[in-house]
Amino acid sequence: MKQTYNTELELELERLESVKAGAVGALSFSAVFILAAIFNDLLFEEYFSKLYSVSIITLNWQWLISAGIAGFSGFLFGVTYRYIIRKDQNPHLKTGAVMAFGLVRGLTQVDVGLNFPLLILPFALLALESILEFAVTAFILDSTIRLSWVKPFNQG
Repeated sequence: MKQTYNTELELELERLESVKAGAVGALSFSAVFILAAIFNDLLFEEYFSKLYSVSIITLNWQWLISAGIAGFSGFLFGVTYRYIIRKDQNPHLKTGAVMAFGLVRGLTQVDVGLNFPLLILPFALLALESILEFAVTAFILDSTIRLSWVKPFNQG
């Protein structure tokens, strides 16, 4: 009975750490997403204005949905990243996680862009942006793990 209690307690503590990692991932990814959206709107306005009838800086329902999806993507990345890297110092695990999430999100954007052959540049930029957003989120997650704000997954 005592062994079962300890196992259940450890499982609950691992879940709590995963939620913390997810929250850090969601906040980090959302912050980078918002900064990138503002940057895109200011620097690449001629390309993005053709795609959006309203500026991305103004809050409209489409932008809010995009920000929500970005936050959810960051949450899922944070939880998954914690399990992928465990206590390993293998850089291939870290970059593989970033590239896997970044390419899935980015290539989806490129796929949508193929419907607008004359406007493929903004979609290609969004694909690169996705990889960068996950890379920054991974860096922040690594920092929180290093500072012991989030504990790495204990595989044993």
